[in-house]
Amino acid sequence: MNITKKKLIVVVGPTAVGKTTFAIRLAQHFNTEIISADSRQFYREMAVGTAKPDLFELSQAKHHFINSHSIAHKYSAGDFERDALALLTHLFQKQNAVIMVGGSGLFVRAVCEGLDDLPKAPPEVRESLNAIYREHGIEPLQERLREIDPAFFAKTDIHNPQRLIRAIEVFLATGRCFSDFQKHAAAERDFQVITIGLNLEREVLYDRINIRVDQMVDGGLLQEAKQLIEYREEPALRTVGYAEMFEYLDGKYSLPEAISLIKQNSRRYAKRQITWFKKHGDTQWFLPSDWDAVLSYIDGR
Repeated sequence: MNITKKKLIVVVGPTAVGKTTFAIRLAQHFNTEIISADSRQFYREMAVGTAKPDLFELSQAKHHFINSHSIAHKYSAGDFERDALALLTHLFQKQNAVIMVGGSGLFVRAVCEGLDDLPKAPPEVRESLNAIYREHGIEPLQERLREIDPAFFAKTDIHNPQRLIRAIEVFLATGRCFSDFQKHAAAERDFQVITIGLNLEREVLYDRINIRVDQMVDGGLLQEAKQLIEYREEPALRTVGYAEMFEYLDGKYSLPEAISLIKQNSRRYAKRQITWFKKHGDTQWFLPSDWDAVLSYIDGR
């Protein structure tokens, strides 16, 4: 079997667009398996706030990297790159195509293109930046990055605190800009990457997001946040849904205000996801209902 003809079909797009359902349908069509590239669905303890495939969906196609780790153990995009590539080597021995699905751009990019070899900063550096974010919000981080690395500031998602903190801590640890460490060429892969982007009309997508948030709240998001509060500084929990619930528990917002913020921030996150996948990778965009067009596109690659 010629490994160069293997296809990794990547399904990306904003939250609540229907990626899980579409990926399962693709996996059934190609009689193959699914790799989750969602940076929060790895964690067993994070069930309500992550929109994981339910038991029925998991029974429709074999999934990997769902409930595979504990939030108590760090799992980075670099770790995922290593593990997913090893899994793909195994799967491609018996499959001509594998599906990967997720809205976490950095984790998708790790598998498809590889990551930059970035230095690690001392833990106390990250903790000091986390404290600034907790006490003063995102604006001081934005201003600091603008000062030290205007090139990276101009192209990154400046509303993503994790990305800001990572860039600043690299500078504080090395004295060099984050952008200095970024490579310009993607790593070569011995499989073909075909990226399918799913999107909907804005109002339709936003309605789906609002409904999903209500379902998460009804399903026990607050109770789950209470159980996870000791891990609130972990990157996976400094995200939409959990961050607002932690702030409610801190007394910063009322519960209705926190829920409203989750909806608002989810909509903003969806816009950032779309922007990311338009900038990174050769993504071809479809409506989730464009099944025949997607298959025709895949067959033509």
